[in-house]
Amino acid sequence: MAEALLTLNAGSSSIKFALFRRDHRVPAKPELVGQIDGIGARPHIKAMNAQGQSLDDDDLRLSGDGQHRQALGFLVKWLRDHESGWRIAGVGHRVVHGGESYSQPILIDDAHFSRLKEFIPLAPLHQPHNLAGIEAMRAAMPGVPQIACFDTAFHRSQPPIAQLFALPRRITAQGVRRYGFHGLSYEFISDVLPQHLDAERANGRVIVAHLGNGASMCGMVGRKSQASTMGFTAVEGLMMGTRTGALDPGVLLYLMDYDGMDVKALTHLLYKESGLLGVSGISSDMRVLLASDKPEAKEAVDLFCYRIVREIGSLAAALGGLDALVFTGGIGEHAAPVREMVCQQLGWLGLDFDAVANTTTAGKAGRISSPTSRVAALVLPTNEEWMLARHTDELLG
Repeated sequence: MAEALLTLNAGSSSIKFALFRRDHRVPAKPELVGQIDGIGARPHIKAMNAQGQSLDDDDLRLSGDGQHRQALGFLVKWLRDHESGWRIAGVGHRVVHGGESYSQPILIDDAHFSRLKEFIPLAPLHQPHNLAGIEAMRAAMPGVPQIACFDTAFHRSQPPIAQLFALPRRITAQGVRRYGFHGLSYEFISDVLPQHLDAERANGRVIVAHLGNGASMCGMVGRKSQASTMGFTAVEGLMMGTRTGALDPGVLLYLMDYDGMDVKALTHLLYKESGLLGVSGISSDMRVLLASDKPEAKEAVDLFCYRIVREIGSLAAALGGLDALVFTGGIGEHAAPVREMVCQQLGWLGLDFDAVANTTTAGKAGRISSPTSRVAALVLPTNEEWMLARHTDELLG
């Protein structure tokens, strides 16, 4: 039987999975890839093989409490039915938070697993689901190595000062600091930059914009993280699909005092009711908003782009300039109007935007700046699943 590597990204409302052939080098394209989404609402599984043929596309009959646990149980059974011919040599898990302890992927044992539970207060909406995925696979595949790859790890290269908040030491001593997220995506982009840029630019001052339902940006020098827009949680920084992004903390005090909102209500407001959905009142989906002629949709898109431009200016200041700007993620790779609105406002940084190239680059790698532009602008599709598989393969030796 051929060896394979399984990757698992267990989120709060979706579970992404992929199976990669384990060869002398992990191929970029998986043998099968799929996702269970709509957990807690209308669970649905969609999966396809390497040829793009559908393996499953159906609603799931999950009900009551514990739908996430039920979905993991279904996935274990589904994999057993579809992995014939493969021997899974290891499972790579995306784990959102590694705290200050983990700056590299690890082989999970009982001690590490207990330590990862301690980070649940730092990421209560994500970490429990990541750990549930690990538990499910450890139980279903006893003896198969389980590897944790951390979304925060890539940002541990940032200068210590960039990771601090202006809070009393008694607070920062509790682990309250800027961690940054989307690290697996940024790590992938940093790896492939030399394939798309000359060496000087690839290793220079680069800002990567990971734009999707969750959105953030990372400033790199030497392909290492130097600053990021997300901080203690994944709600800071850019405006997102349903998250506020950066917000005056006085707003929260106001809502607590005058609207009587408690922690639960504020959490729901910040993470589920705001962002593109909250501003537009229409949708959190950028495709829907770009297709709409309603002024509320335009306002949401305009604010989304305005916040990106503001943060690019901040990151460029932290880097001491800018040599390249990279768009990635679902919106970054596919929403040409968003890229145009952002790039057209960056002429002062030396970016000469190519509108024609921008419209012909959708979901594929390509340059969207002119050949003479001092700042290169690119679209590069990310591949977090491949990063999980590669780290898993490396740790297996």
